[in-house]
Amino acid sequence: MAVLPSASDRRTFLGGAAALSLLPWLEACGRGRDRGAADLVLGDQVHLAETRLKAAGQFDGVPYGITWANFPGAAPLLEALNAGAVDTAPAGDLPVILAAAAGCRLKIAAVSKSSPRSMAIVVPPGSPIRTVADLAGKSVIVSSARGSISHYLLLEALNEARVPLSSVKVGFMLPNDASAAFATGQIAAWTIFGTYQARAEADGARVIRDGAGIGPGYSTIAVSEAAIADPAKRKSIIDYLGRAKRAARWSVQNREAYAKLYAGQTGMDPSIARVVVSRENPALQPPDAAFIAALQRAADRFHQPYGVLPRRVDVASLVAPGLLEG
Repeated sequence: MAVLPSASDRRTFLGGAAALSLLPWLEACGRGRDRGAADLVLGDQVHLAETRLKAAGQFDGVPYGITWANFPGAAPLLEALNAGAVDTAPAGDLPVILAAAAGCRLKIAAVSKSSPRSMAIVVPPGSPIRTVADLAGKSVIVSSARGSISHYLLLEALNEARVPLSSVKVGFMLPNDASAAFATGQIAAWTIFGTYQARAEADGARVIRDGAGIGPGYSTIAVSEAAIADPAKRKSIIDYLGRAKRAARWSVQNREAYAKLYAGQTGMDPSIARVVVSRENPALQPPDAAFIAALQRAADRFHQPYGVLPRRVDVASLVAPGLLEG
């Protein structure tokens, strides 16, 4: 099965040129394809899902076409899901809730419990800021947007430290932009996650609060309602989720090999890739009652008292059963 090159921006899929470029590939791959399955556009962040499936050999024998669409954060990825530009979107739990509250027609198909160390508030080396309490009167940049897991971490950490939100100037930047600004000393404190966090720490950034005890701490795979309503696409998505689950299991059992491949694909320093992989707990499972309860609590706090969500979201109504085997 041929896999088309990754796209770095959702605009690639919103224009007609992208669809035209697929036609010769689809025709060439017509033989051996499952006529009951449909091609998929799979969203990704920092090539993480693509790398894991490739490392685990899960592209072998895929009977439908795959195009990868890579994004720098959950916010633009979920925008693309809402626009119909991608069929699936791996994203943090709270960005999915924010998207749903804004009207995005999505369902949660699979979840994994993330390490609380995979998100943090960091400050530059040599910063006088030592604790969350020291953020009073300071500016903090959140990556990537309102309603992100990083935003929730900051709000809950300030509440925990009894620092009034009004005393902190909060700004929002996509991780790539914030990374450059942080590296040049333009950001006093940065709330960040994943690969960007690991890279900042490797450059000397100091963690003043990670996600321990601030939950809910899940990663999700969201799917568009339109995609799973289409029987052919639903069939492909079920197959893909099974492959993603096997790939996640492989990456846990082969962390060093996965870290090496991940470093090679992303151009990341191998030592940083090992940190990222060590903080992952990617084992996929269907959304269960524990997930629903934890995310409902966080969603309710995002609604009130924080006022981030425009309306209350019923998390249980977003769960799509039967797409991933337990």
